[in-house]
Amino acid sequence: MGDRKHRRGGAITAGDDDEDDLAPARSRRAARTATREGSGTRSRAEAERARAEGVRQKRSLARFLREVVAELRKVIWPGRRELLTYTTVVIVFVAFVVALVAGLDLLFAQGVIAVFG
Repeated sequence: MGDRKHRRGGAITAGDDDEDDLAPARSRRAARTATREGSGTRSRAEAERARAEGVRQKRSLARFLREVVAELRKVIWPGRRELLTYTTVVIVFVAFVVALVAGLDLLFAQGVIAVFG
């Protein structure tokens, strides 16, 4: 059954069990007519008005501040011990990177002086 090919609605299909093959393809004209009959899309003016309203709502300062407060309430703030631990780790790491960069700088400077005199 899977190897047989059938011609339906101008299209060659393989197999009988595909329900998608039974529906004929709509033309552009039929699609445009269907959109005009009520189940279609909005007009351009309606879309522009909806977009402008959305932009106004997005730009509201009060709304922005409410959302910021709502997001800050979700944050799990570190305790005193965690804060000291994290701060210490960051300071030690930064000191290590500064020492590494300074050491490489001195090494390359000595190399340049040795090569170019």
